[in-house]
Amino acid sequence: MLRFLTAGESHGPSLSVIVEGLPSGLLVQEGDFADELARRRLGYGRGPRMRFERDELRLIGGIRHGRTLGSPVSVEILNSEWPKWQEEMSAAPGTPSKKLTAPRPGHADLAGMQKYAFDDARDVLERASARETAARVVAGRLAKSLLATIGIAIVSHVIRIGDAVSSGPRPLPQDLDAVDESEVRCFDGSAEEAMISEIKAAAKVGDSLGGIIEVIAYGVPVGLGSHVHWDRKLDGLLAGALMSIQAVKAVEIGDGMTQATQPGSVAHDAIAADSSHLIGGGYIRRSDHAGGLEGGISSGAPIIAKVAMKPLSTLNRPVLETVDLATGESTISFKERTDVTAVPALGVVAEAMMAIVMANEALRKFGGDSVEEFVRNHDAYVAHLGSTASAASSE
Repeated sequence: MLRFLTAGESHGPSLSVIVEGLPSGLLVQEGDFADELARRRLGYGRGPRMRFERDELRLIGGIRHGRTLGSPVSVEILNSEWPKWQEEMSAAPGTPSKKLTAPRPGHADLAGMQKYAFDDARDVLERASARETAARVVAGRLAKSLLATIGIAIVSHVIRIGDAVSSGPRPLPQDLDAVDESEVRCFDGSAEEAMISEIKAAAKVGDSLGGIIEVIAYGVPVGLGSHVHWDRKLDGLLAGALMSIQAVKAVEIGDGMTQATQPGSVAHDAIAADSSHLIGGGYIRRSDHAGGLEGGISSGAPIIAKVAMKPLSTLNRPVLETVDLATGESTISFKERTDVTAVPALGVVAEAMMAIVMANEALRKFGGDSVEEFVRNHDAYVAHLGSTASAASSE
């Protein structure tokens, strides 16, 4: 099975990630990680640090001559700003120059301080920071590479920032470059301008904005996930992974929220025979309200999830009341370096988390200690689906 673990703090010397369970023979280049991390820095409304922050990588283990070895892959992402923080974030015994005691509403600051008995919010915020998602993106890039060997591709796009909503088409895998070229990673050119206007207005008053992205997996064959146990349901696994992203407060599979308000005669996807649709086993859905998942199992249709991010907790002009834990007095929360919005970057992180879940379920389904064996098992399964579809259509 595929699993990953990250370590490190936002202003520490580095972030690191270990990915276990990848088969041998997967092609890997350092540039692949660098490109994906650069995508994570995209988006209008990001703070100035995104212009000078660079992700220097070190491939520590599990890769030799550009191929995975089947052993755990370890990657380190160095922090270019570490010289400025090495005293404040030193692992050696000592005391910080300043304690942060006025926790930000909406952040992990206060709950984390109470849970772990800290008197300094930095002991919480450094790990709670979305900077940790850089390590997830590295793990997700490996998962994407594995999925690509069996024809699965994942793409995301922004569908809402503030009150600006996209009504454009859903991008296909070949449209990903066009999505990334948008300043807000929106595939709808008319909505892009409105989203930028929303961000400018929020920036002017020192506020922050949330929004919604959509992430889609194409080429997923029927049969990933399972109905037999609660923790094997693919929609549950995806929802949990996407909800784990910092500042995410809601996940919707397909048209789930709309379906809740509709009669069953409208909400469900009609089924039709189509022997050419091999990954669906010879069947298609006339629509995709279910988001490619039925009973916790992939149906052969694109898997679709919408992910909602709340406005960032740190405001450029702090106005929210809090309590100074050192004095017990009412005050205004402290300010850390922040963005107006991180919704465009959310899509890239959501792609990574979806890829990790999908790769894990693909490995569970098809197995294989090498990429060659993994692909062979997948191809045999799809060929079997195709033969079944042909037999059914000839009857």
